[in-house]
Amino acid sequence: MVRKNIISVSLVALSCIAVVVACNKDFLEQDTTGLLTEQQAQSKKGADQFLIGSYAALKGIGWEGGGSNWVYGSIVGGEANKGSDAGDQADIVPIQQYVGLPVNNYFNVKWRALYEGIARTNATIRITNNLSASDISDADKKQILAEARFLRGFYHFEAIKMWKNVPFIDETVNVSNARTVSNEDLAGTWTKTLDDLKFAYENLVAKPSARGRINNWGAKAMYAKALMFRNGTGDIAAARGLLTDVIDNGTNSEGTKYNLAPGFHDLFNADRENAAEVRAESVFAYEASVNDGAGGNNANYDQVLNFPYNGGPGGCCGFFQPSFEFVNSFRTKDGLPLLDGSYNTGANQIKNDQGIESTVDFTPDAGPVDPRLDWTVGRRGVPYLDWGPHPGKAWIRDQGNGGPYAPKKNAYYRSQAGKLTDGTNWASGLTAINYKIMRFADVLLLAAECEMNGGSPAKALEYVNRVRTRAAVQVVPGAGVTYDVKPYPAGSFADATFATNAIRMERKLELGMEGHRFFDLVRWGVADVELNKFLTYEKAKLPAAYGTASFTKGKNEVFPIPQPQIDLHTSGGQSYLKQNPNY
Repeated sequence: MVRKNIISVSLVALSCIAVVVACNKDFLEQDTTGLLTEQQAQSKKGADQFLIGSYAALKGIGWEGGGSNWVYGSIVGGEANKGSDAGDQADIVPIQQYVGLPVNNYFNVKWRALYEGIARTNATIRITNNLSASDISDADKKQILAEARFLRGFYHFEAIKMWKNVPFIDETVNVSNARTVSNEDLAGTWTKTLDDLKFAYENLVAKPSARGRINNWGAKAMYAKALMFRNGTGDIAAARGLLTDVIDNGTNSEGTKYNLAPGFHDLFNADRENAAEVRAESVFAYEASVNDGAGGNNANYDQVLNFPYNGGPGGCCGFFQPSFEFVNSFRTKDGLPLLDGSYNTGANQIKNDQGIESTVDFTPDAGPVDPRLDWTVGRRGVPYLDWGPHPGKAWIRDQGNGGPYAPKKNAYYRSQAGKLTDGTNWASGLTAINYKIMRFADVLLLAAECEMNGGSPAKALEYVNRVRTRAAVQVVPGAGVTYDVKPYPAGSFADATFATNAIRMERKLELGMEGHRFFDLVRWGVADVELNKFLTYEKAKLPAAYGTASFTKGKNEVFPIPQPQIDLHTSGGQSYLKQNPNY
């Protein structure tokens, strides 16, 4: 059994408490579905069970509402396309073409997943607040409330990133009154979300009772990130101070000072990710678990589709294929990325095996490339972990629809099959790889942005170069590829435009395929420019997948409010959830 932390018991615990969403009712109505109701959970143990259920919601619901945001952050952000064939999970097609409608089930499941998490945190808060001094100590009460409010703030933050105009639901909301769930007060939702995150970092301890629980430093980092997202421009000065403190003094939940893991690839290896030197990079994560009696439901379930189609790990289903444009981004010259976009032109484009049978000889691109490419993307002729060289088309369901590449950060090693994968469910791609919601590299790069906005360009350069220096460690052996990644030279961030482009590119290379890209582009105010450039290039490569897709400024920065939720919040012919503009 692999049981790594508190989250591993989450769904077992949830089988006994009433916090499962009712699909055909209001997303806030929590009917009794198990043995233990809020009324029956009036004890510290009951409060903690509900809190564990609140953490369990981090993984989301299925692949449509998964916590990793592989559809909404990475596919919509241009790092990948749906992949597989055109008909499988067809609801993703209009999403990647920026024409998703409010009735698309993916949006509704994502909404349900986030507000389910919010409902669980509110139940935890109500139970805890009702406990007397004889039931719970002041210290334990403060800790549970701070953890619950962090999670509630995080779930609302995720909802704002998705839809912008969302209601804030706290433990006092009367869910029987549709008027209480109006989404017209975005400023109020932001204020309450930030209040939750701020309360968390001010009240949490540095070393919580179990691995996997948020601590004060992780909450401070998330609060700073939320500040950077607020209203598009954010509060950079406040975020800079917080992030500097986290970088200089922060420790993870085990008391280890934050640092980058020794090797980039260690972060995505379930055998290595819980080593102390690797966990030093983990700021906040969904801690996956397998072979624990939960039938795979505690694994990172939303990634189960995202493996090579025919052979290799997972056995299914050919989704989440890295885009041509994203792969080209890893081209380097003199160890540095091509910030002018010329990686998409001429010989700078990464050689690939599109349209070439696996039985036909193929030599992979000789480089130079950033080594993170081959820890992020599976491409023909390059070792795919310990599965041997990626064979190309034989592992791709439909190259004409998805291109020649496969995702890699979610993949497990052949030697880990059965030990760090769950064999009790329908697929073998249920793994114990933690989903890193926030890692220290993210913190460094956010801080670099802040330093370029009223801080120190030299400090920004230092942060970026810490990430780039680590990227050169433990590169993929063999394969005949030239890997070349170097730090930016001293003084190069004196040019603010150059520095901004470098930091944004570094987030793309370092955090690629981790669900961040689209939300970054929107935050920077460049989504329309960058994604239409992406589409111009990618449509020529995969016309069947992208058709006439284009990104519409003033609309596509957010997703449509799910129509089923609008319908559920209608009283007297008036809906109190308002649709986003132009949908």
